[in-house]
Amino acid sequence: MKINNIGSSGVNPYNREYNKIETAKTANVKADKLEISSTAKELQQSLQIPAERQAKVDELKNKLESGTYKVNVHETAKSIIDYYFKK
Repeated sequence: MKINNIGSSGVNPYNREYNKIETAKTANVKADKLEISSTAKELQQSLQIPAERQAKVDELKNKLESGTYKVNVHETAKSIIDYYFKK
């Protein structure tokens, strides 16, 4: 006497239910979203360095790298004193 498989043989009903739950979870996942406010965009624009200042910074950097930059110690000391004594 031969008995044929009836229904879905070899399939675990618990695995089937678990797979349904997992696919439902992934279907409801929402993507992250980032929005930058207009105020933050304005701040980004205002933080850009003006061309004149950038040129001066580049010039000082080149002088430092080549060893030709000399610090005026008297002017530096005077500006520190003026800063602390509010002159």
